[in-house]
Amino acid sequence: MITRQAAEKVLQLSRQMKAVAVVGPRQSGKTTLCRHCFPEKPYVSLENPANLRFALEDPQRFLARYSEGAIFDEVQRAPEIFSWLQGILDEKPEAKGRFVLSGSNNFLLLEKITQTLAGRVGYLDLLPFSLAEARPPAEGPGSDLDSILWQGRYPPIVADGVDAHDWLGAYIRTYVERDVRQIRNVQNLQIFSKLLALCAARIGTPFNASNLCIELGVSRATLDDWLSILQASYIVWLLPPHHANFNKRILKTPKIYFYDTGLAAYLLDIASPRALSISPFRGPLFENFVLTELLKTRFNRGLRSNLFFWQDSNGREVDVLLQSAKGLFPIEIKSGQTPQSDFFKNIRYLNELTQTTGGAVLYGGDESYERANGHHLLSWRSLADFSVERIMGE
Repeated sequence: MITRQAAEKVLQLSRQMKAVAVVGPRQSGKTTLCRHCFPEKPYVSLENPANLRFALEDPQRFLARYSEGAIFDEVQRAPEIFSWLQGILDEKPEAKGRFVLSGSNNFLLLEKITQTLAGRVGYLDLLPFSLAEARPPAEGPGSDLDSILWQGRYPPIVADGVDAHDWLGAYIRTYVERDVRQIRNVQNLQIFSKLLALCAARIGTPFNASNLCIELGVSRATLDDWLSILQASYIVWLLPPHHANFNKRILKTPKIYFYDTGLAAYLLDIASPRALSISPFRGPLFENFVLTELLKTRFNRGLRSNLFFWQDSNGREVDVLLQSAKGLFPIEIKSGQTPQSDFFKNIRYLNELTQTTGGAVLYGGDESYERANGHHLLSWRSLADFSVERIMGE
């Protein structure tokens, strides 16, 4: 088993809270993590028809079978048990970590936790492997950046060697045909599938809802509903603009990204790493990759996103602003392998505007070094060990 960075946080939550919820996309490794962290607990999958029928028809008797605790996988499929769980957890307020709940539908699971188990459950988002968890080889097959962007970081692909194109195709079909209908009764799956492809083509751009409504031929209410489905099931996420305008007019529309670049590359019909290397989407996919790696470093520690972008009305933009206890840290993302003299120009501009120093450029090359004024040029491989706190503390 590849050690997950989130394991430490899951165990910590189990010592503090009555129950723990681990959520994330399908096939991100939630079950493996939970069973590894709690080998003594019975494992019950509510994807199993017999278990699900028992939980739905007689939730009280179902839970009585596991009065000492258990791992309930895909627990959002049996919402009837949540009210009964509340009573069981409150019977022994001193008992910690009795139940571990996992699910791939954040919308339904969070809704039930908020309604019945608020204050009783510790919550953690688990995404596919980070670079730190499954470091690519220094050389050989799968070691180059284009291969990593193309195949993504889902465990069956990275750890088990399953063909990325075949696996991602099956994943999309399963998601559209089953999960979407479970979350919402989407009638026109063909148009919903088109939305997936259109979102992939807009990675790293402001989310223009009006434009998408026209292309899809749907209402704004329908689009908002479908977008909430994509977010709740960990397909896409939105990067918000930083709220401070620094005396300049700023863009206030969020940008759209995918939780996995392999999934996005599949939707963009990019057939191979070689095809990706010459694709116009290589830059946006690299930007997506960097941002999601930064997001994983937060989620694996049980923290919320601290990522923003900044862009003024004149088009000056910084790809990422990291909000930390030490202040804002600007990051530019460049997919090229060769450092250019203008890589730091927008960081320098923001430094002058905010009277600050420091920043980093994460790029597609292999060398890393520090420049003047606390500016760091960092290879994409350094994301495996990235820590803005360490950089800002130097």
